[in-house]
Amino acid sequence: MSGVHALVPAGFDDPAHPTGGNVYDRRLIDGLASAGWVVAVHPVAGTWPTPQRPARDRLHRLLARLPDGSVVLVDGLIASAVPEVVVPASRRLRVVVLVHLPLGRRGDPDATTREGEGLAAAAAVVTTSRWTRDRVLELYPVSPDRVHVAEPGVDRAAPTRGTPNGGRLLCVAALTPDKGHDLLLAALGKVGHLEWELVCVGRNDLDPAYAAELVGLAVDLGVDGRVSFAGTRTGARLAASYAAADVVVLATRLESYGMVLTEALARGVPVIATEVGGVPEAVGELPGGRHPGLLVPPGDPGALADAVRRWLELPDLRATLRERALARRESLTGWDRTAETVARVLAGVGA
Repeated sequence: MSGVHALVPAGFDDPAHPTGGNVYDRRLIDGLASAGWVVAVHPVAGTWPTPQRPARDRLHRLLARLPDGSVVLVDGLIASAVPEVVVPASRRLRVVVLVHLPLGRRGDPDATTREGEGLAAAAAVVTTSRWTRDRVLELYPVSPDRVHVAEPGVDRAAPTRGTPNGGRLLCVAALTPDKGHDLLLAALGKVGHLEWELVCVGRNDLDPAYAAELVGLAVDLGVDGRVSFAGTRTGARLAASYAAADVVVLATRLESYGMVLTEALARGVPVIATEVGGVPEAVGELPGGRHPGLLVPPGDPGALADAVRRWLELPDLRATLRERALARRESLTGWDRTAETVARVLAGVGA
C-alpha cells in the first residue's frame, strides 16, 4: 500500500470558502484515498502565498518530522512561497509540487525567482492544465519530463433543458478583478435592450472594495435590477444555480483552467468565456473544430457583448451550442482520472 503526505493550505476544505484550488486539493486527496493510497493530510496555517515568519516555521517543523524518503505532495501556494524551507527538505524527501497557477505569471520578479527555486528542487511537478505546464516550462529551468498534467475532473450531472429565450445568465466566480465581473457588466450594459438576467455566484469578501464597485457599476449602467450578487453557494444550492442557467458566462482575465466551465458542460449548459489561459482546454473542442460555447478575446467588453447578443438573438445558435454542450458532456472525465494521473507521478518518484 502506497502512502503520501499532502501539505495543503489550512481551510482548504472549508465549504464556506471554496476556490478552484481548494476543490481540486480536496477531490484529489479523496480520489487518492479511494484508489488505496494512505494519505496523511497536513493543513498548514498561513497567508499563502505570502506567509509570515510563524507560518514558515510551522512548515519547517512539519517537514522536519517526516521520515527520510517520504513522498510529499505540496500545494504550489505553499511550496513556491518558501523555497528556503522546501529546497533543503527536498534533499531527503521526495517532494512533488502541485501548481494551480504559476506565481510568476503575475509579474513579480521576486515571486518568480522563489518559485523557480522550489520547482527546480522538486522530484516532480504536477500542473492542472497543459497551459500551466507550458508556462512552468517557459518560466523555469525544469526538465519537461518532470512536469505532468492532471486536469481537474468533474461530476457529470443530469442535463438541463434551458429556457426558450436563453436569458438566464450565470457567472460563478469570486468577486475579484482577475475574474472580470466589471468587463461582464460593461458588456451587458451594451445589450440592455435584450431580455436577460444575470446571477453572480461567488465570494464577495476577498476584495470588498471591488465588490462594492461592481454594485455601483451595475447601477451606473442601469442593469442593477437584472443583476444579482448571490454570494457563496455550494453543494445543492450551487447545483441548483447551474441547473437553472441557460448559459454560463466567464469574463476572466486570468485562468489556469476554468472548472466552472466544465461544471456547466457536465450539465449540458453552453458557455461564453474569454479565450485566456487554460479556458480553451476546459471548454474543449469537438470533431471538426466545433466548440460547445463562444470564446472571445480577453479584456474586450464589445466582443463579449456581441457574443451575448448572438446567443440571445439567434435561436438556431442556442440550439446548436446546447447540442454541442451535451456532446462535450459525454467526453468529460471524473476525478478518479485526475487521481490516477497524480498517483502515477507519486508512484514514480517513490519507486
